[in-house]
Amino acid sequence: MKTEQKIYYTLRIAAAMCLIGHGAFGIITKAVWCNYLAVFGIGQDMAYQLMPVIGSVDILMGISLLIYPVRAVLLWLVIWGLATASMRPFSGEPFAELLERAGNFGAPLTLLLLCQPGKGFQEWFKKIQPPGPISQENLKKITLCLRLTAFLLLAGHGWLNLIEKKGLLSQYTSLGFSDVHMVARIAGIFEITAAVIIAIRPIRPLVMLFFIWKMGTELFYADWVIFEWIERGGSYGTLLALWLALGQRNNKQDTL
Repeated sequence: MKTEQKIYYTLRIAAAMCLIGHGAFGIITKAVWCNYLAVFGIGQDMAYQLMPVIGSVDILMGISLLIYPVRAVLLWLVIWGLATASMRPFSGEPFAELLERAGNFGAPLTLLLLCQPGKGFQEWFKKIQPPGPISQENLKKITLCLRLTAFLLLAGHGWLNLIEKKGLLSQYTSLGFSDVHMVARIAGIFEITAAVIIAIRPIRPLVMLFFIWKMGTELFYADWVIFEWIERGGSYGTLLALWLALGQRNNKQDTL
């Protein structure tokens, strides 16, 4: 399988994971969603009625990306992912919560750049096929989008560690750490350093290290671990796709 196709399948699965994981929380009526829906003036009773509906739509769209992917669903995920992430600071949570979820909208956006639509409205509803060889110019755009997304999600999570988000401290406590505040500071500094490296000069082996770090640390949630891990598929997919893109870029430069 060519690198372009590996990036395609990585981002396609990542986008589907975002929708399916997010939808699962709607099905189980995650209480914190009431805060986000309240941004639109929706009361608690109505929020609990809407959650399963929203969740079901998310899951169906996620499954559609696995079975019959179309650009319209990817575009919707870019908008929806940015909108749902934005609800967090609007509901009173730190702005870092939005940044930390950059993979939710950055991964499908990169996939749209990779699979550029032809002319006409109908192209948005045709099944996306794995791309053929891409130009150096398009590869630069894809790599830049992945770098920006990876920078935001790592910096956002690092920021949450530095401000000692309660949920993160609870994770470290459950893991048996005695000084959870120190752990949060160390993790925060590491993640922000990783973000800066990706922003300035991404080094391929380090990108793989950050990918492994992100996949591993997202398993520390005390409640609904599998849903939390799946929902953050955009984060893993972005880092893995960046690792693949950097290898492809090096190969193209070597042949010039």
